[in-house]
Amino acid sequence: MNNRTLLHRSIPTKMKSLLLLLTSLCSLSLATAAPLVFEGTDGPGKGKHIVFLASDHEYRTEETCPALARILAKHQGFKCTVLFGVDKDGHIEAGSSNVPDMDALDSADLLVIFTRFLNLPAGQMDHLVAYLDRGGPVVGLRTASHGFKIPANSPYAKYSFDSKVPGYEKGFGHQILGNTWVGHYGQNHKQATRISLLPDQKDNPILQGVGDGAVCMAGAYNGVAAPDFTVLTTSQPMVSMDRDAALDTSKPPVPSTWTRSYKTADGKEHRVFHSTQGASEDILDPDYRRLLINGIFWAAGLEAAIKPDLEIAFVGPYQPNTFSFGGHAKNVKPSDLAGWDSPIMPESPAQAPKKKDNTKKN
Repeated sequence: MNNRTLLHRSIPTKMKSLLLLLTSLCSLSLATAAPLVFEGTDGPGKGKHIVFLASDHEYRTEETCPALARILAKHQGFKCTVLFGVDKDGHIEAGSSNVPDMDALDSADLLVIFTRFLNLPAGQMDHLVAYLDRGGPVVGLRTASHGFKIPANSPYAKYSFDSKVPGYEKGFGHQILGNTWVGHYGQNHKQATRISLLPDQKDNPILQGVGDGAVCMAGAYNGVAAPDFTVLTTSQPMVSMDRDAALDTSKPPVPSTWTRSYKTADGKEHRVFHSTQGASEDILDPDYRRLLINGIFWAAGLEAAIKPDLEIAFVGPYQPNTFSFGGHAKNVKPSDLAGWDSPIMPESPAQAPKKKDNTKKN
């Protein structure tokens, strides 16, 4: 008789029942905490794993990211994992600094990040640090420029958007994507944004099949180009939210999409694609959506597979909410978005009342 059998026999019956219950609850917790994964089949992305990190407070990254993930998996063959900020009950919570299953990055070939002001716990942040240390390519959308807000006494302080750590000033946004938080350029909900292609980049593979003049619903960001950028598009505020509105001539075009590289400790360079747009309603424009899909292909090293007619149709019902603070769909778990046909987002059975937010918005 081994020690395990003796120990088992020595446990009272009631204790055994309690242990069995706890085991069952743990198993249930693990099952419901599984990340959202869309398994690709055939296509140019077959064999590549893209991880989406989705947690911002305003622009509905929890809608943009799974919608892009489905397109890339179903039509193009990538395996796509979407990681969300969640609350204590496992519901998607906009801007939450609790993002389970970050270990998915350990096998990622590409990171698509759309976050805002996160301060992740060490057990989660370590996987992102390891990914960057090994030089994984990065696609950043909108608020990823200020994707982290971390106290100065934290071991991860250098990733904060306002970092003053020598050699890593202005944090992840500046060091990896090229810009930290710079500022709005136009007014949200009052001025839509026109995206224009730069003529000297007409042969860039990322612009293949992308029509000029995409209209995004989110207001423009003030992108500032550095010498190492390859700027692909500019953005300019429009005078209203009407898709046919005139341009606001008081605000000249500014850089809005670019490629660059970042260096790892070994001196090697690794690909970065960044767009200052990306709100859930922005990707309703097919030209802007194609721009993002092409940029993801390029970042993954698959520029040769970019074709002007790549399939970019939405997979399943896509019904984005208008971006706003507190405006995310409530009581939705990642598992509610599983499969090809579940709506993004499902109707919330009980939307929590919106609270007035007087904090500075960016």
